[in-house]
Amino acid sequence: MSEENTLMFPAIEPYRQGMLQVDDLHTLYWEECGNPAGQPVLFLHGGPGGGTSPTHRRFFDPAHYRIVLFDQRGAGKSKPLGEYRNNTTALLIEDIEKIRQMLNIDQWLVFGGSWGSTLALAYGEEFPDRCLGFVLRGIFLCTKAEVDWFLNGINHFYPEVHQRFSDAIPHSERGNLLQAYVKRLFDEEPAVYKEAARNWSRYEGSCLFLEPQAQAIEDFESDEVSLGIGRLEAHYMLNGAFMDEDQLIKNIQKIRHLPAVIVQGRYDVICPPLSAYRLHQAWPSAKFHMIKDAGHAAMEPGIAAELVRATEQFKLHRKFL
Repeated sequence: MSEENTLMFPAIEPYRQGMLQVDDLHTLYWEECGNPAGQPVLFLHGGPGGGTSPTHRRFFDPAHYRIVLFDQRGAGKSKPLGEYRNNTTALLIEDIEKIRQMLNIDQWLVFGGSWGSTLALAYGEEFPDRCLGFVLRGIFLCTKAEVDWFLNGINHFYPEVHQRFSDAIPHSERGNLLQAYVKRLFDEEPAVYKEAARNWSRYEGSCLFLEPQAQAIEDFESDEVSLGIGRLEAHYMLNGAFMDEDQLIKNIQKIRHLPAVIVQGRYDVICPPLSAYRLHQAWPSAKFHMIKDAGHAAMEPGIAAELVRATEQFKLHRKFL
């Protein structure tokens, strides 16, 4: 039995799933798992554009939780894949509310990692009364410094990976890698944008784990994953996630009264620990767990174990006393 299987709950299948049309362009995939009468919990995937996977259901006790997962605009099984038009943080928040209302849920625990933590905070600050609390992993606040780190700073830890990322761009355009990739990711020619998406997504996939995982890199290179990841991450980074600079920290008082758990890998080079530390400084009542031997990925053993521990604590103590 793999370490993953011992850390998490057994694999489960949805008891209900469907497609929700949210506008003339986007239709979202959603699913429910676990206990239909249980405590609602919302899972928010990363990226943007990463999509959900069956593994994501396994952070929650299916006997206790009513587990809601969905693929955000342009991601996973949602249609169209990689679509960046009509795709903003405010619209994603509206989508969450549409799903909540469709499922007749009053309040839920909100669980998100990486970009999922960004969206969880943005949603909570917009609709704090709908949130029971938060489980957040690999914090990303989408500030200018974090975007610059992703595009350039990773070079300090993964120089060979960064070189491959930048070598895909003509030398004359390497002074602004984000703009250079945006130009190609949003090109009309499939051959151009698919190659750019693979290069972008491979770059991230190569840095996810403390010890790089060949399978993760291969998954991130696939068209099914890379198109959503490449296009939407660049789209949101280019636009500062459609938020004011450092908005999530500035508005933290709107959710500071709610319970939260922050889980961060000490050696996360995609979303470095400073962001999680800043969040905890602004939200001192949140429980903060720095995992000493982990990178970014939710499936790092120490991170996965702490995330499960957090959902178990919320299960036992609704108000997380």
